[in-house]
Amino acid sequence: MKPLRFTLLAMACLLAPVAYTQDLPSLGDASSGIVSPEFEHALGRAWLSLLRGQVPQISDPLLKEYVERSVYKLAETSQVQDRRLEFILVESPQLNAFAAPGGIIGVNGGLFLQAQTEAEYASVMAHELAHLSQRHFARGLEAQRRMQLPLMGALLAGVVAAAAGAGDAGIAAIASTQAAAIQAQRRFSRQNEEEADRVGMQNLARAGYNPRAMPQMFERLMRQYRFDQRPPEFLLTHPVTESRVADTRGRAEQLSDTGRADSLDYQLMRARTHLLFETTPGMSIKQFRAQLDKNPELAAARYGLALAQMKAGQLQPAREQLDVLLKNPNPIYSLAEIEWLQYANRIPEAKEKVNALLAKSPRYYPAQQSLIDILIKQNNLTEAEHQLDILAAQRSQDPDIWYQVAEIRGLTGNIIGLHRARAEYFALVGDYSQALEQISLAKRLAGNFQMAARLDARYQELLKEQSMVKEMLN
Repeated sequence: MKPLRFTLLAMACLLAPVAYTQDLPSLGDASSGIVSPEFEHALGRAWLSLLRGQVPQISDPLLKEYVERSVYKLAETSQVQDRRLEFILVESPQLNAFAAPGGIIGVNGGLFLQAQTEAEYASVMAHELAHLSQRHFARGLEAQRRMQLPLMGALLAGVVAAAAGAGDAGIAAIASTQAAAIQAQRRFSRQNEEEADRVGMQNLARAGYNPRAMPQMFERLMRQYRFDQRPPEFLLTHPVTESRVADTRGRAEQLSDTGRADSLDYQLMRARTHLLFETTPGMSIKQFRAQLDKNPELAAARYGLALAQMKAGQLQPAREQLDVLLKNPNPIYSLAEIEWLQYANRIPEAKEKVNALLAKSPRYYPAQQSLIDILIKQNNLTEAEHQLDILAAQRSQDPDIWYQVAEIRGLTGNIIGLHRARAEYFALVGDYSQALEQISLAKRLAGNFQMAARLDARYQELLKEQSMVKEMLN
């Protein structure tokens, strides 16, 4: 996959500049004159469905849960008013994070590889949340009042093409759409980035992190990629300069430096991400073992080593590492033990352990998913379907869940349910033709008026969503 080089915020940056002020904008005034929050929300969801259909995504429940939990925690102390957030984790080792209208938060796996501490990771996410709270997209449209939907659609088409890997074709589509605004784009982008840095750093401190993590992250990236002809996509859309580093360092020094810098959970997620992109378990084993040799107390390295050994079939050495970790209670360690029990084909014990975990945290998504995996291994498909129905109700916008729901309903013979689940999956990945076809198939099998009416209502909703997407792209 080629780098994700543009986002809908890049669309906004192509527009004419707005007057810059050190004061925060009065949200909902001029910026909502053209683009209401509800329209932004609908636009963002439509864009997300298109992007999901074009880029590979990380389906690891632990990584997904961590990103969602950490960003929602930052959102609590941010100025984001509409907290109906949706997430996409892109399976790419390239450094990137992005925000799009309507509360869309994107994270590349590469962010975990590059951000060495949780505070550095949080500084990037706080910056992206600031783009949302300041409604940079809506303000960009307000700056050019005659912006028409077809132009938005043309820009959106270019964004999706570039994100999907069309590379130069997508970039050309964006450039040709509004070539005359390039200089204005640069000024507006700089203003947005400065404002997002300032607001994001304030939020970082309010959320309990050390604000110095932001300039530290920027400074290291600048040094690391100073002479690269092709820097990572994050630096293409968020240029880091000496003046920007100096500015963020100066702002950080005015804030308290007593906030936390790191956490064990974050380092465990970094280890998982390393394993995601290192396809050779033997190489990962060597790397994690080398880290442990330097520092035997490095729990994240021990965790990564145990997971790598499991992948390599080295179950006894992996168990020895897990036994050390399990002396300190942590649900992430418990899930690793449950995974080990499944590798060892000790399924009843794995189920007992996961039920104990769920007794403490009934809505803990990674444990819920683990239970479903175990139920399928036990061929207890009816209970697996029931648990997936619960999960689908909790995570109704997660295409990974609907894909599993469709698979299990097919196995249990729930054919109407199969078509309904497929419809939800296809809608979430932007394939509305297939979604509508699946609802039509379900309607043909509907056994009573009430079910047929519900299916027809859903069909009409999907038609409206499809119409919005077509209007944007045509």
